[in-house]
Amino acid sequence: MSSINRGNVKMAIASVRSTKWRSVLTMLGIIIGVVSVVTVVGIGEGIKHQVSAQIDQLGRDLITVRPGQLVQRSGTGAISGVNIFSGIDSFGSLGNIDLRTVQSTPGVKLAVPLGLVSGNVRIGPRSSTEPVVATSSDLPDILNQGLEFGSFFGSDVSDQPNVAVLGNTAAESLFREHEALGRSFNFLGQTFVVRGVLKPFDTNPLSFSTDFNDAIFIPYQTAENLTVNNAPLFEILAKPDDPSKTATAVDDITSGLLKAHQNQQKFTVLQQDESLAVTNNILDLLTRLIAGVAAISLLVGGVGIMDVMLVSVAERMHEIGIRKALGATNRQILSQFMTEASVLSLAGGIIGIILAFVIDFLLHVFTSLTPFISWQVVALATAVSLLVGIIFGSIPALKAARKDPIDALRNE
Repeated sequence: MSSINRGNVKMAIASVRSTKWRSVLTMLGIIIGVVSVVTVVGIGEGIKHQVSAQIDQLGRDLITVRPGQLVQRSGTGAISGVNIFSGIDSFGSLGNIDLRTVQSTPGVKLAVPLGLVSGNVRIGPRSSTEPVVATSSDLPDILNQGLEFGSFFGSDVSDQPNVAVLGNTAAESLFREHEALGRSFNFLGQTFVVRGVLKPFDTNPLSFSTDFNDAIFIPYQTAENLTVNNAPLFEILAKPDDPSKTATAVDDITSGLLKAHQNQQKFTVLQQDESLAVTNNILDLLTRLIAGVAAISLLVGGVGIMDVMLVSVAERMHEIGIRKALGATNRQILSQFMTEASVLSLAGGIIGIILAFVIDFLLHVFTSLTPFISWQVVALATAVSLLVGIIFGSIPALKAARKDPIDALRNE
């Protein structure tokens, strides 16, 4: 860096320090924009890592059947779009016919129903709102999930229909202890006894399922009896006999369900990699939305820098005249004010990045989110903030550089 450039940087920093509050307000738009972009991208990358970890835990051969047309596929069968409103449309839920169809599909080893049963859980006088999930005895096997305490209920619950297994967080929430074996609660007028507590699940915030750590699991047969065969299924999980033939099993399940629904696409069948693609598509949509808002903030911040620099040029007109009278060239004056605008913008970007790290740390500590900020995002945010300063600082700098020295000296 030449001595002239070093001098410009020193003058720019001195100018920013001499008007601290005006400089902070000027940088506010840049700060907000950078914080928004870095935080959202960090959250998105963190969720992608969480989803990938969850998929690795559950197994790449897990097949998920959900109600509604969650995705749009191209002619080759690849996912071409996502219906983010799936689940609130007219398709409703899955039913027993769908479960039987999946279970009877050739090549399917396991098929497990997941249904939500409405009602409040009561422990003595206290009421709780943990979700009650109706499922079958194969759930631990299909999710590769072990139990921390006790055991899961068996396939035949005719002798003990009112048994339950708790998610790790649900046990603590209901009974203030993880080892809640033998404890009981009331649900829909029936007393259920806790038989087991599951190990913690890896979860992701964009999962279309309920958080199994918070759930109470009861036998599907019991739920059908309690609801008079009216327990809606929000998901069916399946695994093939041969993991290498997962795609074939998906095609066979899809064909069977289409036949059961008179060729109406009232469901979505996804492999784990496709579930990851759906999540990534949703994250990309949200990221573009926030990026648009952040772009407006950066634009406002750029306009603020331009306005303040125009005021600075007007206030320092006499200084400009003296420098020109002493031999400063138009290029040197231009460089001086461009450097000042760049310092303002770059400082705003750096502050925004620091605040984004603080926000992401707080999210990591106080929520289930695990944001991940890559160096590429930090570099891009820094470069964009610097570019905003250069672009919007060019007009005031050009005005200062082109000022006639005689006119500038007359200005007091």
